[in-house]
Amino acid sequence: MKIAVFGTGMVGDTIGSRLVELGHQVMMGSRTATNEKAKAFVAKHSTGASAGTFAEAAAFAELIFNCTKGDGSIEALTLAGSAINGKVLLDVSNPLDFSKGAPPSLIPSLSNTNSLGEEIQKTFPKLKVVKTLNTMWCGLMVNPAMIGGGNHTNFISGNDAEAKATVKRLLNEFGWKSENLLDLGDITNARGTEAVLPIWLRVWGATQNGAFNFKIVS
Repeated sequence: MKIAVFGTGMVGDTIGSRLVELGHQVMMGSRTATNEKAKAFVAKHSTGASAGTFAEAAAFAELIFNCTKGDGSIEALTLAGSAINGKVLLDVSNPLDFSKGAPPSLIPSLSNTNSLGEEIQKTFPKLKVVKTLNTMWCGLMVNPAMIGGGNHTNFISGNDAEAKATVKRLLNEFGWKSENLLDLGDITNARGTEAVLPIWLRVWGATQNGAFNFKIVS
């Protein structure tokens, strides 16, 4: 599959690298085609990796990962232009507000009665937004077997059933067992999964270890 990864940070690099390992063609998108981190991503892969602007990556891709910082996601997708229309957007970002230092809070306008996932879907109605993987460290996103034999929970939400099915198949490729993918329903449920971040950040602060996840037991 041709996949765009928006965002050149640790999350984008980790996801993009795993996708290349799985045999997908990946273009890392950023504001400029000469972004140094994107060029470094391409350089470390002999095949399957390329880089371009957000618009070029969107035009290239069948599916898009949003790994940008939450406060810049709308702008990044706007820069991508009409090439995003009709595409599945797998959104792993969170609306973190660092204005008062660390640990960050959630951006007020994108929490409680709204979410980043919803805001993206409202702003770009022709996108098929699927929220998932945003409640964990990026190493676990692409390698759930790292802890507990992979027996922990990944949440998913979105309005389009076919888009969610596509995303679930890709998550299976990462190693996620279908029984550990908990479909919460439509994109409004991103309010709940994005709200996991305040407790996630505090667990990380207390343990100094990001290799943990939550499991629903009933």
